[in-house]
Amino acid sequence: MSAVTLERQFRPIYESLDNGSNKSAVLSCNKLLKKYPNSLLAKALKALALVRLQKVEESLALCDEILAVKPLDEPTMSAMMHVLKGLGRNVDLVTMCEEAYKLQPQNEEYGAQAFFANIRNGNWKSAQQISSKMHKQFQEDRYLYWSVISAILQANDPSTPGNMRTVLYRLAHRLVASSPTPSYLSADRFHMHMNILKELDLYDEANGLLESEVGKVICSTSLACSQTRRDIWRKRGLYKEEGKRARDRISEGDRNWLEFLSVLDGTFTPVASSQGEISEESKQECRESLVETGEFLAEIAQKDGFKNRAAPLALTELKYRAYKLGLYGSSVLVESMADYLAQFGDKACCFEDLKAYLDPDIASSEQWETILANQNLSFASIAHLQRLINVRKLQRHGLSDESMTVEAETARAVNYLSEYMEGLSLGKDLPATELQPSDDLALLSAHAFVNVWTLNGSEEALYNAITVLEFGLTRSRMSFLMRIMLIRLYRILGAPSLALDHYRAMNVKRVQNDTLSHLVLTRALTFSLAATGDLTYPTECLESSQIYLVNAQETSGFVVRAFTAERYTQVRIPEFIEFEDRLENSLQRDVVKMEHVRMRLTHEQLHTDIIDMELIELKFIFDRLHHDNRDFVILPNYQPACQPTFNEQSLMFGRSCGQGWLWSFLKIYIRAFQHASDLDETVEAKLLIGDRPKTSPDPETKLPLPERLAIRKSEEAAELTSEERQLMDWATALGDWLEPHHNYTRPPPHVVLAEAAKQTELKTGSPLRGVDSKALNGNGNSKKDEEAPPIKPVPELVVKFFEDMHSEFKRLLENKCSPSHLLHIATITQEAYILLAVETLRFKTPSVVKIHKLGNLVSMIKDIRQKASSVVKEMSFELLKLGEAENIGDRRSAIAEACTPVTIGQIDNDFILNVVKNIMDSRRKVLEGVAKGMSKLHNTHSHF
Repeated sequence: MSAVTLERQFRPIYESLDNGSNKSAVLSCNKLLKKYPNSLLAKALKALALVRLQKVEESLALCDEILAVKPLDEPTMSAMMHVLKGLGRNVDLVTMCEEAYKLQPQNEEYGAQAFFANIRNGNWKSAQQISSKMHKQFQEDRYLYWSVISAILQANDPSTPGNMRTVLYRLAHRLVASSPTPSYLSADRFHMHMNILKELDLYDEANGLLESEVGKVICSTSLACSQTRRDIWRKRGLYKEEGKRARDRISEGDRNWLEFLSVLDGTFTPVASSQGEISEESKQECRESLVETGEFLAEIAQKDGFKNRAAPLALTELKYRAYKLGLYGSSVLVESMADYLAQFGDKACCFEDLKAYLDPDIASSEQWETILANQNLSFASIAHLQRLINVRKLQRHGLSDESMTVEAETARAVNYLSEYMEGLSLGKDLPATELQPSDDLALLSAHAFVNVWTLNGSEEALYNAITVLEFGLTRSRMSFLMRIMLIRLYRILGAPSLALDHYRAMNVKRVQNDTLSHLVLTRALTFSLAATGDLTYPTECLESSQIYLVNAQETSGFVVRAFTAERYTQVRIPEFIEFEDRLENSLQRDVVKMEHVRMRLTHEQLHTDIIDMELIELKFIFDRLHHDNRDFVILPNYQPACQPTFNEQSLMFGRSCGQGWLWSFLKIYIRAFQHASDLDETVEAKLLIGDRPKTSPDPETKLPLPERLAIRKSEEAAELTSEERQLMDWATALGDWLEPHHNYTRPPPHVVLAEAAKQTELKTGSPLRGVDSKALNGNGNSKKDEEAPPIKPVPELVVKFFEDMHSEFKRLLENKCSPSHLLHIATITQEAYILLAVETLRFKTPSVVKIHKLGNLVSMIKDIRQKASSVVKEMSFELLKLGEAENIGDRRSAIAEACTPVTIGQIDNDFILNVVKNIMDSRRKVLEGVAKGMSKLHNTHSHF
């Protein structure tokens, strides 16, 4: 075909793919393949359309056919890159690009593609070798620096042995030194060169480059290079010299906070370098430096006035360090803090600036309390209001344990609220999109009410806090801090729909799904109504996970562009790759995945396809090294230093779902799915479509899977609630009891593979990749000759679990416990009921029971199921009754009357009643929904 004919023939296919008309693209490809049956591009485009249609088996056959030919034309390779990415076959993608480069070694584009394919797959060594080869062939400097950065990335990889790290940095140094052009011709290359010298402790060589005229110019214009230079000087111990240089830069107008820290570090060098007890001589030398530095900073502060707060803050930091070393008394520090407050008390940052210096002794000192009490506070202007807010925050931070009483905290909450109402007049003319300047007083009031709840356990205090925050949102609808607090409080009260509404109103986007989704998806099963067909929470899980798909598709492209433009500093390649890795191996990603699996089993019928698929994915997760990217710092905290933070107070059930929680539930579900599945390691390896993810370098991952699943760590258990720990113990006991029978009755691997090959051939018309179905069928179906394991009595723990959970449920019900805790117990019980169905799925097949003589075992299972079924049914009935009780008008009125402390200004009784009504309606909906879901699951799994 000519180029013009080729373009005309393939244009409809490309248009269909671009428009998402994948079925049309497949038809067009089939039509073209009838004319040109050997067209690799047509096959590649068809494979791409099939991948997008989720017809994986059909796409695989085409893939293998194309890869066997080793394509060399660019359009086919481009299409195949998308296909192989979609299938998760990154190893094949690397092999395809490397083969193309080997066959056409003078093709620079193919060399770059091979390099980037290895970079995307984390094959740093291969990437370094390819870039070195390209530099020799094409004599381009950038390829040499690609080789350098590849060596650095390999050195920084967690799987690289410690002794190899230095070797790789030496390799990088040798490559830079061999460059025909010096590194200082580019700030990016210079920065990378300095980092290599810093890692190798080659300070003399680094100093020579840094002290050169061009080095000084680069450091003066590049913050990254300046920071590296500063790190090198500090590693050399030249704190005094760096401090003097920093003074010069500050005198010239530089107000970078790092420069002020360098001045401070240089000031305290005499005592910092002392080993053990500080001598009087060192102290005296430091005092002299303190005076000199204090005068210098005071001069800069006077020069800057109110334009810049760096120098006054550095003065306070200077006196704080001196106070901690015993060189100054506390009164000197307090006076400096008072001066700072006087100058910048009308800035929103003032509290956060001074908070770092409020040690318990300082915060509660009479001198500091007097200074705060004597502040001239008013509502004359927004600046005056901000000063009042800062003073209230500082006063609250320094409250003592003795002042933490219900009465005192309630009075403070009311006072903050009154001041908030008064401050609203200053923002009455602001647009609806702006925040009210008095919002922080509403946050302070809500914090105080939450503290009251912590002290006495009364839910009325939470209703007060919620009322204040909901009213605040009527004046500042863009206040995400109020919404975050409301999300936490609504979940505690068992009103999840309101929490979800506020989360969605925050309009969380892209990577924020990774950092903030924990607010609503932690232990989401507690509130899930998936069993009734309401897929709100499973859908939220899937939507929050889109960022990880985007990461896989887009971030590698950003890395490629950074390499192409050699942006080693402005877009730090190692940091970009780390960002990609942190998202790909995000703890929150897999916590959400675990929650989705738990909810999925309440909604979908138990089937071997679901079990097999989830088993493989959960095992991948179990092998990963996870990064915790969750953002807890964003949660506001204006609680006194002597009290737990708001984050700690508002954690549902007082436990965070971190690595320990995830590991515990992975162990429960992987083992249960293993028992229900016919897949073993050999079968899984044959059926696996994509590549296995890189495993964690943790030595524990090298242990056999059964040993890893049996490990129990105290730090993991610490993240579980008492009910979750009981579930863990129950699942372990049940698995230990049934495991010998699963292992004995599971069909041999060759039988499983033969069946899979047969199904694939029926579906696609092609044999299963890498499996000879005829050879398998010739092996027969006989079970290995071994004695059947004896049937042991049911472990007591397995029998008692459901009774114990029911007893605890009734106890909490009698004590009128929060609905969220009742729902937690109910959903954990429901989860155990489903896990029982998963663990015993194999023994529902009459032929298995008959062949292996498992009648007695099945009888025992029926007894357990019957007891579990009655408990699930009883809990469902009680939750339904509790939900109906939430509809009683008298109860709403009683709760509203308990909220009289917040009936101030524009918060009237009708507003409070509406807040209470919304909470009770949300509680009723989730209680009735979970109850109906449990009833439905009872009917689904009660028969065996």
